[in-house]
Amino acid sequence: MRQQPEWIIVGAGFTGAVLAERIASQLDEHVLIIDRRDHIGGNAHDEFDDQGLLVHRYGPHIFHTNAPRIWDYLSRFTDWRPYEHRVLGSIDGQLVPIPFNLNSLAALFPRRAAELERRLVHQFGEGARVPILDLRESAHSDLKALAEYVYENVFLGYTLKQWGLTPQELDPGVTARVPVVISRDDRYFDDLYQAMPLDGYAPLFARLLEHPNIEVLLGTSFSEVQGSVRGRRVIYTGPIDEYFNYEYGHLPYRSLRFEFLTIDEEYHQPVGTVNYPNDHAYTRITEQKHITGQAHQRTTLVTEYPRRHVANETEPYYPIPRAENRALYARYAEAASELPRGSVFFAGRLADYRYYNMDQAVGRALSLFDKVIAPLRADGVTAIAESPIAAIES
Repeated sequence: MRQQPEWIIVGAGFTGAVLAERIASQLDEHVLIIDRRDHIGGNAHDEFDDQGLLVHRYGPHIFHTNAPRIWDYLSRFTDWRPYEHRVLGSIDGQLVPIPFNLNSLAALFPRRAAELERRLVHQFGEGARVPILDLRESAHSDLKALAEYVYENVFLGYTLKQWGLTPQELDPGVTARVPVVISRDDRYFDDLYQAMPLDGYAPLFARLLEHPNIEVLLGTSFSEVQGSVRGRRVIYTGPIDEYFNYEYGHLPYRSLRFEFLTIDEEYHQPVGTVNYPNDHAYTRITEQKHITGQAHQRTTLVTEYPRRHVANETEPYYPIPRAENRALYARYAEAASELPRGSVFFAGRLADYRYYNMDQAVGRALSLFDKVIAPLRADGVTAIAESPIAAIES
């Protein structure tokens, strides 16, 4: 260790890296950031494989945000390549746009599409993004039948594979993430800013962490440095239940298994991602070159297989949004609030037990720094953390 740090940050993903940069550059304090993995960047990490193809090791990560502040902040550490993600779903032997929209409707119901479109626009308005469970409540029989078709063929199978639960067993926000869209906009996201880091995520993170006040220690778990933490402040972005040694039980997650296949084609798929809601054990196949924009004579496909998370055996990717899981998280949050004030800060997808997009993770970190960490005084008396929800919405 070059110098005794004032801060130890556990986790070198977006939340930890942004907080490290802010503390180092704005407070001029020394930070040790550790990660149990062999790389920085968390799940957004990308790397060149042995064929020279740039791949996302943990599945596709497409950057999008509506927040100018987040965009401007990250733009200090990367140039961008404009990219609008498009997804097709394999439905009834056809590849149709996902989220399901008016183009999907025309492809699957060519004879009835005009009338169904008219009814959808009349009831919900042009451009609306309608959660499938809301569409199923439609009073009109034709729309109700359409909703049942979309539910059965687009949502149900995918949800069962992804979560191991039906849509009704999950919080409504899960189905709202992939709505029925009453427009012909085939983009998967409609955010103001949509782009990919020009050189990839790994260089972006390297620039975030290149400040002389930051030291990075990889292949290191928190337990390995805990003996040196006393008297220093900790930001913990790992699983909050793990921090407390699973005192109240394990918070449940879904995990993923990835299969990478490089083939001798310039491109294999018409778009970046193809979803398979009804066939096969996997949920989607992503062709990396659509996303990275790399010129190469070969191409790499990444197939995703959802699976149950087992602590210390698989990576926890998706907190499972159910009321009983939030209640269990609340017990850990209460335990966190009882720690010495100003000593440990919890933030991030695993620490907050909330699914964050990348921009939300950045927003969470910036908000925590501005509202809580920056106002710290030498006595260190402050609240441990703000509300994660408030952080995202600010």
